Amino acid sequence: MKNLKKYILSAAVLVAFMSCSSDDDNRVANNVTLEFSNTFNSTPIVLGAATSAEATVNTSDAGQVHHFSELKYVVSNIRLIKADGTEIPYNVNNLDTGATVVNQAKPETLSYVLSDIPVGDYTEIKFGLGVRSDLNTLDQVSFPTFYDNAGSNDTEMHWEWGTGYRFTKIEGFYDTDNKELSFHSGSTLEGDEENYTQGVDAYRDITLSLPATATVGNSAPTIAINADFDYLLSGNSHTVTLVSTEDITNNATPSAHTATEMMKFVENIGGNGTTDVTGMFSITSVEN
Repeated sequence: MKNLKKYILSAAVLVAFMSCSSDDDNRVANNVTLEFSNTFNSTPIVLGAATSAEATVNTSDAGQVHHFSELKYVVSNIRLIKADGTEIPYNVNNLDTGATVVNQAKPETLSYVLSDIPVGDYTEIKFGLGVRSDLNTLDQVSFPTFYDNAGSNDTEMHWEWGTGYRFTKIEGFYDTDNKELSFHSGSTLEGDEENYTQGVDAYRDITLSLPATATVGNSAPTIAINADFDYLLSGNSHTVTLVSTEDITNNATPSAHTATEMMKFVENIGGNGTTDVTGMFSITSVEN
């Protein structure tokens, strides 16, 4: 009887082991969804015109009230990092299938699906705010889908002078008299036509640790990413007070800010690329 009990127990353990092994072996590539939310601190952003009663109003560290009427940014060069450090790139050289324009006015753009992600346990995500310099040309032939999405009339993420994409486009109002706020970021070029060289590089690589492991296989995880636009004026790198005088320091009125001034805002929302690689972004949850 004792030997029979041992046999039954061993058989049960073997069946359980085979079942678990079978589940693991049957796991296949699956989707990972990135869900973006845009906030002032923890308050979801509502866009609005100058005198809108519904728009979300924020007060910066310098005491300046402001709100947005338009908010867009490019996410590209997405990589998922496994627990063992293996980096899985997602169409990083193809803007059509590996980049998106997040547009607060279009809820459908706040969700971006990464398809056919390899089976594994992922603990980190990296992505670009903007477009890498080697891809940052208005290339309608190579990437017609992204070109159209970025350049459509309700997106307008092309620079007018035609050398590359806007990385962020933020419009709004500040101070109690609702002066115009207009901030556009993007990399610049130097030199003459046909002989351009890289000027200011406004692209930023964002690196975020996941608060819980995203397990791809039998489940298709959702990673919730928050962008806190309080950082625009009140970032880790700079505290900005907007002005509208002839002195363009800290100016974010149309066409008034220089590349040097632009980089203050870039470093606030995208990090400085060295000691700050998160900028305004954080992971709020992982759902498997």
